[in-house]
Amino acid sequence: MAGLEIEDAMERIDARIIVECGPPETVMENLKMWHTMGLGVVVGTSGFTEDRMGELKSFWGEGDPGCLVVPNFSIGAALMMRFAEMASVHFESAEIIERHEEAKPDAPSGTALATAVRVAKYRSQSELITKGELVKGARGGLVSGVHVHSLRMKGLLSDQEVAFSNMGETFSVNHRSTSYESFVRGALLAIRYTQTIKGVATGLDGALDFGQ
Repeated sequence: MAGLEIEDAMERIDARIIVECGPPETVMENLKMWHTMGLGVVVGTSGFTEDRMGELKSFWGEGDPGCLVVPNFSIGAALMMRFAEMASVHFESAEIIERHEEAKPDAPSGTALATAVRVAKYRSQSELITKGELVKGARGGLVSGVHVHSLRMKGLLSDQEVAFSNMGETFSVNHRSTSYESFVRGALLAIRYTQTIKGVATGLDGALDFGQ
């Protein structure tokens, strides 16, 4: 659309909440536009690292309408992240393995990024073992000091394992989406919840508590 057509379309928007799922390279400009218009936003775009969250908060204030960044709209995925954060306190080793469809444009996934940040709150980066890679990247990428392994394979939708271990035991938290229907309930919950908050928030945790 040309500039004037976009401006005309913006003037005719009658909404309180926008669901923003634009590509990573344009999402921030879109969010600035929604912010200027005073709209609440549910952000479904993947790839919100800590740096990108900082950029968002640089212009979206605490008193502004709600802006909820959701790494994964699946209820099960939200619970998986919460349980992984709880488990991280009790295990010495933790790594994330995420599997998505071959065509997924970003790696790691937004879910893996958000999970790593939450798991890392209770871990010491100085304890990481980074030696021994005969092929660079064999140990995966580091996100907030947590190793993340991204698999891109045909026939998959969304699958993540957070693997923990201590001496003598292993423990894993897994979630798998097999249909896009798994994202519907969480998306609706996010839209309702965003109308009740101010400023920037992340994930469905608050929405799940709100929905009880």
